[in-house]
Amino acid sequence: MPAPISSIPAIGLGPEFQIPGIDGATTPATPASGGGFGAELTQQIEKLDAMQNNASHQAQALATGQADDVNSVVMEVERAALSLQLATQVRNKAVDAYQQIFQMHI
Repeated sequence: MPAPISSIPAIGLGPEFQIPGIDGATTPATPASGGGFGAELTQQIEKLDAMQNNASHQAQALATGQADDVNSVVMEVERAALSLQLATQVRNKAVDAYQQIFQMHI
């Protein structure tokens, strides 16, 4: 009998890439005010905006000679780019789901 398949170990990605409730990932906090999906979406968009602004400031600091660590700047820019790509794909999936719901025949 073959051994059971084990989960793939995490490769050191930040908490923004962890899926809540899977293999020790942090579980989402329940909103005390009952904000729900809209509040969570707003919070994540604000985090994405802050990440984009941080990457932009670090890239500008590198270009003007104020930053010395090229690796950290490249990592921040790539992290911001990947986060934006993820947000875009989530938006695309949400739009597709919305369109499918309205195409349903009742």
